Amino acid sequence: MGDRRAQDAKENGPHLASTAPNPAEQVECSSIPNGDSGSALTTSLYKKRWAIVFLFSSYSLSNAYQWIQYGIISNIIVKFYTVEAFAVDWLSMIYMLTYIPFIFPVTWLLDKKGLRVTALVANALNCAGTWIKVASAKPELFWVTMVGQLLSSLAQVFILGMPARLASVWFGADEVSTACSIGVFGNQMGIAIGFLVPPILVPNVDDMTELAYHIRIMFYISAGVATFIFVLVIIVFQERPELPPTQAQAQARSIQPDEYSYMASIFRLLRNKPFMLLVVSYGLNVGCFYAISTLLNRMIIEHYPGEEVNAGRIGLTIVIAGMAGSLICGIWLDKTKTYKQTTLVVYVLSLVGMLVYAFTLNLGHLWVVFVTAGVLGFFMTGYLPLGFEFAVELTYPESEGTSSGLLNCSAQIFGIIFTISQGKIIDKWGTLAGNIFLCIFLLIGTVMTGLIKSDLRRQKANQQTEVQTVSKITADLEGGVSPPEILKEGKL
Repeated sequence: MGDRRAQDAKENGPHLASTAPNPAEQVECSSIPNGDSGSALTTSLYKKRWAIVFLFSSYSLSNAYQWIQYGIISNIIVKFYTVEAFAVDWLSMIYMLTYIPFIFPVTWLLDKKGLRVTALVANALNCAGTWIKVASAKPELFWVTMVGQLLSSLAQVFILGMPARLASVWFGADEVSTACSIGVFGNQMGIAIGFLVPPILVPNVDDMTELAYHIRIMFYISAGVATFIFVLVIIVFQERPELPPTQAQAQARSIQPDEYSYMASIFRLLRNKPFMLLVVSYGLNVGCFYAISTLLNRMIIEHYPGEEVNAGRIGLTIVIAGMAGSLICGIWLDKTKTYKQTTLVVYVLSLVGMLVYAFTLNLGHLWVVFVTAGVLGFFMTGYLPLGFEFAVELTYPESEGTSSGLLNCSAQIFGIIFTISQGKIIDKWGTLAGNIFLCIFLLIGTVMTGLIKSDLRRQKANQQTEVQTVSKITADLEGGVSPPEILKEGKL
């Protein structure tokens, strides 16, 4: 971060202070005092910010789709490649496993090189993974499909930590939570499509030649979409706006290289007790979601044999409801700034939803499963952007990518543990015992969330700068400086 910001200051600093933004792109413009010097630094919002966040959502969608495309038709993949169900589970869990060792170097790259370089690497890996999988549509080539999935899982490491960072770099103080929700929205939409489309594209047929044809079509579609999005990212995706969108972001740009150390930032975060409580509680919640998603096909087929397509639709219901929850929670946070209260309420309701889902899954009525899965998804998946934004508030001015990376690392670790453990429990004692296992950890996460001390640092920084601005303008007016002169100096 330090090297990149120093280079930006050298190349763009005077330009940012002296050049007006493009009127065609500018939405809102204001000025803030720059530190204690009294000089003004202009802030601005650009229309292009919406194109950037939706483009990010698109390639996040493409990558997230691949995570679940095997798991939701796991019985068909087992038959086609003649492998164990546990091997197919690893096609999903590899997304979790690769994240853990690579998150810290990727976060370092995000801090040093910025959003554009990170986006380009993510899309290159994602695109390569999809085309390798096209070549793996033969029963003896399971190892090739695993290699393709490995590259796609590496791309995910460059994607998951970006929503909070992108929102802070491009969006205003009253938009960051909504923008972060849109960023997470793409990931959720990809999972939703991953639940819905593979069971439709790949029917459970016995003819291996026909099955290979259907699997190859599925791979070609994902490769074509990934390639198209990669081209768009090369052409459109921009590192950051010319002028900062908020007071907090303006202050972050002013940090000098010798004032920032990546490892020192990591150690500060690890000593931040409220944040570490959030890291564990976030991991427990999202880890449960990963386990449910990976094993959903097995759970549904056990109670409703032959319902592969409906298993996908139930997964779709979970994620679509969660997308609605994400957007509603994001808008609510932007309006109220009640980070801890909202996070705790959503966590409690996730636990309630999981309990209801666990005890109604075996009733024999698919419509009941759809309803309970939707309720569970609304709160459990809707929790994702809440965790990101609460983390940024607790850790400002640390890098958003670093805090998001630690949250996601926790989620991957618990995701692997829960997926393996719940799978073994389901095999031995059934789905009810497996789901109760997850409920216990959601209860622990709820208690931990209640123990988090709310320290909204980013919100305080924005408020403090606004107060300084008002005080400065008031002092100038009382000193006889006319409003036109204040406008000319850029203080209004």
